[in-house]
Amino acid sequence: MPDARMTRRAVLALAVAGLGASACGGPSAAQMLAPPAAAKAASAPPPRPPNALATSRLIGFCGAPGSRALGEMTGDLQAAGRKLARQIQAFPQDRPMTPVVELVATTAHPSPGADGMYRSRCADQTVRDYLDEARALKGMLLLNIQPGRADFLPEVQAYEHWLTEPDVGVALDPEWAVEPGDVPGRKFGRTTGTELDGVAAYLGSLAQRAHLPDKVMVYHQVAASVVRDEASLRPHPGVSVVKVVDGIGSAAAKTATWKTLMKTKPVHVLPGFKLFFHEDTRRGNPLMTPAEVLALTPTPAYVVYE
Repeated sequence: MPDARMTRRAVLALAVAGLGASACGGPSAAQMLAPPAAAKAASAPPPRPPNALATSRLIGFCGAPGSRALGEMTGDLQAAGRKLARQIQAFPQDRPMTPVVELVATTAHPSPGADGMYRSRCADQTVRDYLDEARALKGMLLLNIQPGRADFLPEVQAYEHWLTEPDVGVALDPEWAVEPGDVPGRKFGRTTGTELDGVAAYLGSLAQRAHLPDKVMVYHQVAASVVRDEASLRPHPGVSVVKVVDGIGSAAAKTATWKTLMKTKPVHVLPGFKLFFHEDTRRGNPLMTPAEVLALTPTPAYVVYE
């Protein structure tokens, strides 16, 4: 059965080169007959910008409007952003760090809704508000998807007009992806490497077509049963994938979950780690410190707080 967290959450330089001229000032016969190399160079797209994961560690807060249960990034977003900035300063300053605002954009529900998919999508204005705060922090926005009974790919595609922005990616939450007949919050959902691969292929293609930095695609995992056959998740140009381990509890319990779930992480997928301000500490356990988190092997590339 899901833990108390599930119950509470069930209620995201184009340069044109000049043609060489003959001594008389016009093009030579050889130049007139040769393929227009300069034109070819001009038509080639410039290199795509680097992705944040290539140059920095990501540190984030997640949340949604009006729901403290989903994380700190709620209510006064500027105040939440300042708290995130302070949290980032607690990490060793040994490399650049990029702030991440992770918005629960598609939220799973215990009731079916008009289309029977047991989920709802947030309004464009909500995405705009969260993106504005991410940009104020000079960071990036991740749209967290809790799909209910829907499939991940169409839920991600529903936000395509936002994903064409250079600083917007996705975070997939398969714990909330339930089978027909199941209800989110009553049992853990699940996904497959094949389904994740479909989303990664779509995001990579989108990034390449729109000449964007690599899209960040996170998938959260709380238990081994939540993601099956991870080996089917293949590398794709234009997308950087991160597996975030969502285990709850003491540092010892979270580290044990980390070691278990890292065993199935594909080589091309980067590691990530999630901390819970309330759930991790409700039995008197101290929250893991940044130094403890970064001592994990492999070192997390993305650390997110709820």
